[in-house]
Amino acid sequence: MKRFTNILIALVLIANSISAQVSPNHYLINFTDKNNSTYSINNPQEFLSQRAINRKSRYNISIDLKDIPVNKSYIDSLKKLGLKIINVSKWLNSATVYSTDIALIDTIDKISFVKSVGIEKKSNKIKTENTLEKKSIGKSTTDTVNSNYFDYGISLNQSQMLNGNLLHNEGFRGEGMQIAILDAGFYKVNELPAFDSLRINNQILGVWDFVDGDNQVYDADTHGMKVLSTMAGNISGQLIGTAPKAKYWLLRTEQGASEYIIEEHNWVVAAEFADSAGVDVINSSLGYNDFDDNINSHTYQEMDGNSTIITIGADIAASKGILVVTSAGNEGFSSWQYITAPADADSVLTVGAVTPEKTIAYFSSLGPTSDKRIKPDVCAQGMPAVVEGSGGEISYANGTSFSSPIMAGMVTCLWQAHPELNNMQIIDAVKRSANKYSKPDTIYGYGIPDFYAAHLYLKSSGLIDVKKTDFLNVYPNPFKNSFNVEFIAKSINPPFDLEFSVYNFLGSKLLFHRSISTQNNYTAAKIDLNNNFTKGLYIFQIKANNLIMQKKLLKM
Repeated sequence: MKRFTNILIALVLIANSISAQVSPNHYLINFTDKNNSTYSINNPQEFLSQRAINRKSRYNISIDLKDIPVNKSYIDSLKKLGLKIINVSKWLNSATVYSTDIALIDTIDKISFVKSVGIEKKSNKIKTENTLEKKSIGKSTTDTVNSNYFDYGISLNQSQMLNGNLLHNEGFRGEGMQIAILDAGFYKVNELPAFDSLRINNQILGVWDFVDGDNQVYDADTHGMKVLSTMAGNISGQLIGTAPKAKYWLLRTEQGASEYIIEEHNWVVAAEFADSAGVDVINSSLGYNDFDDNINSHTYQEMDGNSTIITIGADIAASKGILVVTSAGNEGFSSWQYITAPADADSVLTVGAVTPEKTIAYFSSLGPTSDKRIKPDVCAQGMPAVVEGSGGEISYANGTSFSSPIMAGMVTCLWQAHPELNNMQIIDAVKRSANKYSKPDTIYGYGIPDFYAAHLYLKSSGLIDVKKTDFLNVYPNPFKNSFNVEFIAKSINPPFDLEFSVYNFLGSKLLFHRSISTQNNYTAAKIDLNNNFTKGLYIFQIKANNLIMQKKLLKM
């Protein structure tokens, strides 16, 4: 009977151990506090880079307890017990450890500074507020011809669909910005031709493998390499990424051969690293719902922006000022169907995939979140995307894994152009520029953004003033042979017909043009005047339904 009892106890220990594991022989240990820390929020330079401190200061983000590293004495105590420390998260105040000693693991939660062992399924919500008024920017009417600066080759449509090539033309290509890519590996990025300019110009700031605990990321999975190529690829006439001049951190968090929830913890630790380094943008072409052990697999109810480790971490990253872009997932044609974590986070930009013809890719994960929020947020080309091949050839790949970085690169360029805005204001401008902003759905979200329209609007009027009604900007003034018009109709809802007229000061109409009905609140146009217009004063008038606005102009 005694022997049977011992066997029964052993079986209970094994069962408890399995349920507490985040991968085979790996455990998540949650700490109670950060008491008696050797660090202080008054000396952030001890645990944050100057670039990170500057970013937080620029956007009025407080340095708080989450920024303080985990108590070193707690980690040292675990080491003395014989546990191998894998990764430590200051945001979650936890650590992942390795051990084959089941009896030891069963007693860990008895230690005074250990809160629990295993996944705690409860809220740790951080929400970043967005105070911009919800009005559509609409689509720019500027001609979207090929760039004079870049020869995109077959990758042109990836940028042109978003009017991103026009941002590139104006010199916004990611200079001065930093992007962290959290992925499964970056196979031969140190050798492949698409990344020659990254290496020559020292645009790779650093690498780390949070799976294996070393800096060997170039011998792992090809997925992150292909993701990087859509942003940083630079082979004239073949592949130009959406942020070819940005600088990059390459961080491996995903074990491609298996799927365990420890990878979500890896992701959070990598995001913390990115924050400490002062990164501006994170791209995450990863999504989690189903794990190899089934015990930790997520339910759709957990896609509420509030439950999973990785989603909580993504929202914390956003609260620290990082603009997080993530793939919606490739579950649209599966039994799961919905977005995957962290795509449910409410403070990240979630990206679905469309074809070159702008129709939704069959695999693109659907919304809404389980708490009925719109997801995905926006869409970009992902079926197929033009990427670097593992043998150095230009290739194609399908997935929201590639629509996400295509979008992330353009977001980086837009933020480069408007650094006075914070991450959530940039996300909001991107959404407002999208073609379905007035009627979002759970397939396309707000639709396909127009980054040039977003840029023109932000350049001409800055943040939306909720007290402002309609807006008309005409420039240059005085003008010679042509002038530009930017018009925002906030008092009327699209669609509406637009009429452009030019009068002399005797009231004679000298030019009249009616545009097609628009589906957006924002219009940009260039007006060319012929030689019949002599030097002098004129009146430009725009009419949208019953709304009429005028500007005096001087022709030189």
